[in-house]
Amino acid sequence: MEGESDGAMDAAERKQAVLNVAFRYLDTYRELLQEEGERSNNFPKLYLCAVQELTRYPELVEDVLKLQRWTEILHCPSDEEKESRKKQVRPLFRHFRRIDACLQPREAFRGSDEIFCRVYTPDHSYVTIRSRLSCRVGEILALVREKLQYSEDQPVLPGNLILVAVTSAGEKAVFRPSDEAVFTTLGVNTHLFACEPSELESLLPLPEEIHWTPGDSKLHDMSAEEVANQLVVFDWELFSCVHEVEFVCYVFHGEQSRWRPLNLELVLQRCSEVQHWVATEILQCQSLPKRIQLLRKFIKIAALCKQQQDLLSFLAVVLGLDNPAVSRLRLTWEDPSRNHKSYRDLITSLRPPLIPFTPLLLKDLTFLHESCKTFHGELVNFEKMHKVAEMVRTIRRYRSTQLAMDTETSPSHLQTKAYVRQLQVIDNQNLLFDMSCKLEPRDT
Repeated sequence: MEGESDGAMDAAERKQAVLNVAFRYLDTYRELLQEEGERSNNFPKLYLCAVQELTRYPELVEDVLKLQRWTEILHCPSDEEKESRKKQVRPLFRHFRRIDACLQPREAFRGSDEIFCRVYTPDHSYVTIRSRLSCRVGEILALVREKLQYSEDQPVLPGNLILVAVTSAGEKAVFRPSDEAVFTTLGVNTHLFACEPSELESLLPLPEEIHWTPGDSKLHDMSAEEVANQLVVFDWELFSCVHEVEFVCYVFHGEQSRWRPLNLELVLQRCSEVQHWVATEILQCQSLPKRIQLLRKFIKIAALCKQQQDLLSFLAVVLGLDNPAVSRLRLTWEDPSRNHKSYRDLITSLRPPLIPFTPLLLKDLTFLHESCKTFHGELVNFEKMHKVAEMVRTIRRYRSTQLAMDTETSPSHLQTKAYVRQLQVIDNQNLLFDMSCKLEPRDT
């Protein structure tokens, strides 16, 4: 009898250990699980299994009650939680140049958030739709059709519509009706078009994306220190919005992506945006002395970002200077992507808070994922899972200390802040190279 009692106690302890792991999981991913709502039946099933075990293991009663509360939280949020989700509808990243919106601190996007977005037609007129960030392409097209129905510019209602992403270089990508959360996948100067299939080949980039105007940069009137500070603050806001599970979902998308890495995609867009910003500012400057000043200022900005442990903008600026359209201007720059060891040595020597160079972080995680099998037969490869967990803990460590945010509100400070958060860039490499050749024609 004593042996049976000990066995029952061991079994109860094992079940409690399993429930404790579940509670840690719930604590960590509460918001993401709430995003799934009724689509996820895993925890109600776990709760029912636990209830059935109560007759044999009454000592589990407190854990079962706790699991019941969690099930109610995930599937039946309180009125207070529902109210907290009713956020102001926000414009999509970069689509609207509203100063009041860009000066506000960034908040994490969730799939249920509602946004405003412009969808263009072949003649470059557009409709503004209000949509959930995670909605399907079919839903977006239904909203567009409804808007066009009442548009004076569209006397004839179009037939079968498709949704297309058009880049500034004229490249086109057609979305499937079942595709979800396409908004955050758009490139820096990529726009959504709705058209009939027969009109696909006629789609062209917006005029402002293929024409440029020479002129002096606003950067000449800003200090390198202030620009660097604002880059660091904005990068920290964006990086802080990324849930660590987004890194795993981004790489493991083929196997277990339950949540779209919306905020991570925006960080990657920002990295690309900063690179093209550097090239754009330099190549739009017609005066050689002023262009040299800009080069020196960008070098100083990169150094200041590195000093403040913002490796995202530091390497993005250096990569921008290494753009072929800039480096051909009789200047040479070492390609930092060829010297990952220096970066790794640097980041291991830094203490939080710090902002990593996200593309390289994802490259490491992708290498780990592709070089090791997730399963050996029906068994989980726990060695791989431990390595993934260690990388996630590293990301968490980068943010274990808060970055000291500035609160200055002088006009010049706010002007620099607005400028940094709404960079005007050219991301068409062919256009950048043409601009470069006009500044310094090729040798004949």
